[in-house]
Amino acid sequence: MESRAVPDDQPIFYIGQHKTGRTSSVSVSLLQKTQALGYDFMTTPITNPHFHSRVLSLLSSIPPGSPESHGYSLAVPPLTSVDSALLPGDNNSQTIGVCSPWIDLSSPDPLVASVSRQVLNMEIAYASFCGFSNVIVAGPEVHYDAAHADRLVQYARAIKDVLNTGMYISLCIHLPMIDHPENDLEEVNGSLVPLAREDYVGPLAFESTRRDSLLGTWDAWHTIRSVCTYSPRLYVGLRLPRHLPPMPIQKRWFAEPLRLLTFPSSIFLANQGGYPVLSKAHQSLLFLYMKLRFPPWIVMADIGGLEETNDAASNAAVVGAPNSPTPAESAALQPAPTGKKVFRDPAPHLTYVRHLQRNQPPRSHLELFSAGYQEYLQAPLQPLTENLESVTYEVFEKDPVKYEWYERAIAEALASWIKNDHLGSGLDSRIVVAVAGAGRGPLVRRALQAATATGARVEMWAVEKNPNAYVLLQRHNREEWNGSVTVVNSDMRSWKGPRRTADEADLAAHDDQSRANDTISFGKVDILISELLGSFGDNELSPECLDGAQHVLNPRHGISIPCDYTAHLTPIGAPRLHADVKARSETDPTAPETPYVVMLHAYTNLSTASASSAYEPILREAWCFSHPSRSLGSVEQGEGHGSSSEVNNQHNARFTRLQFPCALRGACDGLAGYFETTLWTGVELSTRPDRMQEKSPDMASWFPMFFPLKTPLYFPDDSTLEVNMWRQTDNKKVWYEWLVEVFANQAGKRVRLGCSELHSSRKGACHM
Repeated sequence: MESRAVPDDQPIFYIGQHKTGRTSSVSVSLLQKTQALGYDFMTTPITNPHFHSRVLSLLSSIPPGSPESHGYSLAVPPLTSVDSALLPGDNNSQTIGVCSPWIDLSSPDPLVASVSRQVLNMEIAYASFCGFSNVIVAGPEVHYDAAHADRLVQYARAIKDVLNTGMYISLCIHLPMIDHPENDLEEVNGSLVPLAREDYVGPLAFESTRRDSLLGTWDAWHTIRSVCTYSPRLYVGLRLPRHLPPMPIQKRWFAEPLRLLTFPSSIFLANQGGYPVLSKAHQSLLFLYMKLRFPPWIVMADIGGLEETNDAASNAAVVGAPNSPTPAESAALQPAPTGKKVFRDPAPHLTYVRHLQRNQPPRSHLELFSAGYQEYLQAPLQPLTENLESVTYEVFEKDPVKYEWYERAIAEALASWIKNDHLGSGLDSRIVVAVAGAGRGPLVRRALQAATATGARVEMWAVEKNPNAYVLLQRHNREEWNGSVTVVNSDMRSWKGPRRTADEADLAAHDDQSRANDTISFGKVDILISELLGSFGDNELSPECLDGAQHVLNPRHGISIPCDYTAHLTPIGAPRLHADVKARSETDPTAPETPYVVMLHAYTNLSTASASSAYEPILREAWCFSHPSRSLGSVEQGEGHGSSSEVNNQHNARFTRLQFPCALRGACDGLAGYFETTLWTGVELSTRPDRMQEKSPDMASWFPMFFPLKTPLYFPDDSTLEVNMWRQTDNKKVWYEWLVEVFANQAGKRVRLGCSELHSSRKGACHM
């Protein structure tokens, strides 16, 4: 068996073996043989044919015309020792239970549906007793259209009930990726579907107008998990088709709680040597899904090998596939005496998938940086009311891109100042440069480097309110910056500016603002630098902070870096995040109305440039802030404010109403928020997924903002989502409010189909 060595930064494939026709429980010896081949787990039926026969006999024993034949329920006797060979044991951790595929939870006949529910509950209860943690349940025996909506809800209700039976078991609903005739499984032998009584079988029960639907299966899944209130123990397993759907459908499933990815033998091709391989499209899908924070388990279904003769005829796939690299090369193929090629590898399909595991595409810089943070909800920082720890600053400083761009902007601002012959506000007409919110000093360091590169004569100030960071800045100034920086421990809003005394020669000896006002005056800052932007631009109160510091800025030529920033929105489907927020709300009532910082990964863009595109989201600008702020005008020296009660902040309130066309139906779980900023003309940072690589490639300092919806908002094909968002303030704190509406054109009229609640983060507002 070949080595499974995988680079540390790549996921390990957890691969299992499944046989559709398996009727007996997996023995210990069979499990060991499977693992010796390189598989990690197997699937095993929970009950056996004896139990199946008992249930069929029970249903067939009802005489026609008897009272029972018109009944709605029939008691299924409990399991006996001959109904299942499963026993509690350690080996159950390497097996996944499979519920009987012959039941029909969605049967139109209440008697068949009742018997099916009893069978499912018995099997789940026994699997739970035996120590199974995962069980596979076959998806509903209906095509996923409006004609079968009532039956689908019946199936969903049965799943919700059984979640309460096995309190420690996770259920995986096994479904085809798309609703298409070529993906239909063969009819299960002994299925209860045909046993539905004629009185309950309507014309649509078995014969309906079958329409291929790319989202039909997803619709069914969405109904099931909605009825089950997004249970954290409910997952979906996908059976891949031979012909994959368009990328938007693949991305839709990428956002779901995907537990299993089933590879049937029919999707494997044969390369020129007859060795089984996957198409490039299937390889790409596999690599995409394995990038999930919790990668799905791979199930090799009906591949053969253990319980069947493993020869070329049984393992070879359809010939005529496009050329693909042969992973085992000549070692896997040996010429037979007859001149024919036979496989010496007992599990060539597994060997090939392990080959793909070792040759996954390398991860990007952003993917490596964000590893471990995917889908992890974080409350935004409140730097005005909380002093950050050193480790928090350290995370920010690991991203070199942001600081390289800042250094470029500072250098160009200094060059522009010199080119325009502006006089500096400092001693000897030096250019006064101040970093407001200096933290541990990365921007101070970059500003000094920019000054050296441009030859500008600067007077450097570092203002920081965090007393702990202030201590570190003093050390940096003494040991690294040679005392060239004046470090001030102050809130930037209450800082009065660079101190000037009657005795200028004595200025360098002081680093505090404690002198008497009658001997001290305060100068202006020519270039004010800050890194106060949050994931949504203004969510960490950058407008309020820079407004409060604007009084120190040179009123004639003063420069703010950044000089402006804009907030951007787009609706997304993120069911995993919704489930996480829902779970948090059990202990935190404010959770559903809290904007979160999160590394979005398993999500889908609901509004895209075209129906065939999954990677071109439509984003709209919500609002903009500029500095220096024209709303404040010129503020005289000394009029900064240190408390929120001294300022009217209504000029920083905002409102926007944005429209997002949605070609494909879906469910909106919330809004993704991004921002862009101009540091200096031509020097921009962007977190927008469609512009980041153009404006600030590989930048990882900010994760997106997520504004959740309490209840996912479903919308049909060709509809419009309209987002209403407010930035509110009461002059003491700032918060957001948001609401989403659904509109569609019906008979030439614009009709509102739905509306979310008005969400407000006021209870967790940012204090000024």
